[in-house]
Amino acid sequence: MKHQEKSRQIRKEINQSYQQLKEEYPLLKRQNSIGFSIFLVSITIIVTVSIGWYQEIIPTWLMIIVNAFFMGILHEIEHDLIHWLYFKKQKPIHHFMLFSVWILRPLTINPWIRRTLHYHHHKFSGTLHDVEERGVTNGEPWSVKRLLTTADIVLGGLLRLKQMFKDMDREVKNGNLKDETSSTLKRITFLGLIPLTIAAHVILYLFFADLLLHWINATFMTDFSFPFYIENALNSLNVVIYTILLPNLLRQFCLHFITSNMHYFGDVEEGNVMEQTQVLNIWWTFPMQVFCFFFGWTHSIHHFVVNETFYVRHIGRKQAWEVLRKYGVRFNDLGTFRRANRYREYSKP
Repeated sequence: MKHQEKSRQIRKEINQSYQQLKEEYPLLKRQNSIGFSIFLVSITIIVTVSIGWYQEIIPTWLMIIVNAFFMGILHEIEHDLIHWLYFKKQKPIHHFMLFSVWILRPLTINPWIRRTLHYHHHKFSGTLHDVEERGVTNGEPWSVKRLLTTADIVLGGLLRLKQMFKDMDREVKNGNLKDETSSTLKRITFLGLIPLTIAAHVILYLFFADLLLHWINATFMTDFSFPFYIENALNSLNVVIYTILLPNLLRQFCLHFITSNMHYFGDVEEGNVMEQTQVLNIWWTFPMQVFCFFFGWTHSIHHFVVNETFYVRHIGRKQAWEVLRKYGVRFNDLGTFRRANRYREYSKP
């Protein structure tokens, strides 16, 4: 079978399994209600746990873990919203949800701009101009630099921006990318970071730098410090740093590690969904899967069946896995770490 035939058959069989699931559990058809309920419950738990931490009832480590988990669920809600799976005909509710999940995950880019990048990702997944995946280190050889920038889309993005834009210009020259599309992608990639994403990252940079200065002072009996206005700003932002930014840093590292290694890059045949992703569910990734709601387990399914919610995808994953295996989609191809996420064997130029 050609890859188009395989993809078509995979979509057909997975959609059939989803239809059977919804016939067995009719509640799953109430898409808007379920999505909004998950949204409200997640935010309620995050706020409650954060208040408990502020009142010194809940320890810091537990608050960060719980908030990171539910922020991972909110990321899935955002992803569904980007595909217009909730309240498509009731725009005020749709945009309210989109804004709320962004504010609680400020290390991510503007979701309205991400929608353009994400649709481009689906159309051109794994190519040199797949800006969304390249922004989270996909396609880079594993190194200390990649590890340190896995969670950081601002500093990490700046470090790879020149090469990415150079590759996009080459793709335009070779006729693989329209010049208009290239210009749009370049512009909105930066605009998506303004102002919230950059501000959130700068706060974290200052927070960790301040911790480092305190450690240096305690270790070497020195007296380094930031100017008083920076210290005051960090003190006033203490609650935001601990309840929102640190949980998101944990969540974002886990998500970017999983997504950048389950997507293939660089030698993917354009339009060949069979080569775009693998299922990454090996046991040692479990701690990271928890904080991105098992993204590596289910995202390959999404590439074949785009317009289905994350919770249906998760509930019906085992049947979908059987279909993916039957038609040759890869599972736990750990060679991707050695091959810099190439689908085939990769030699450095």
